[in-house]
Amino acid sequence: MTTTTELPSILQTGQGTTQEALELFDRLETVDLDFMWGRWRGRGIYTGHPMDGLLELGNWYGKEFIDPETVHPLLFSGRQGEIFKVAPNLKTMEMVLKLPMPQNPAFKPFLRLLNGLFKTEKSQARLRMMEYRGKVSATMIYDCLPINDSFRKINENQVFGVMDFKQSTQPFFFILERVTGQP
Repeated sequence: MTTTTELPSILQTGQGTTQEALELFDRLETVDLDFMWGRWRGRGIYTGHPMDGLLELGNWYGKEFIDPETVHPLLFSGRQGEIFKVAPNLKTMEMVLKLPMPQNPAFKPFLRLLNGLFKTEKSQARLRMMEYRGKVSATMIYDCLPINDSFRKINENQVFGVMDFKQSTQPFFFILERVTGQP
């Protein structure tokens, strides 16, 4: 899968059903840890999940994988374009899933404030090879949340991710694109 015309509709449009996303995820090849090193720009795939659009509303930038023990799962961009790391919070995740926030730009200042409260320089996850849906692939394990993000290869610079949150029956899907030229 390398050209836009070869990409499934869900990757081109950024939306589809959970079933379509799972079928695509299952067809994609696995990735190893070495493939994941570096900084990645993220965007969600809309499947009717309560988190659809929420990360983007908060100026989600993506993720950064430094080594197996040093992973920054939540990078956001600030008002001046600076990238900062955020520590995930279980209570916030639970609130989002119980009381889905409307996808309304009016919530953007609230989400930016919330992100600012959880800024960190400390690693918040690690990367391991784990089995998910019958295949062993690079998987990000959050330190303080019951969440694993499993990755499959779209092409040399993109991965399809699925967030498996123990407290949610519906997975959340996203795409990560490799950022080149970063320190």
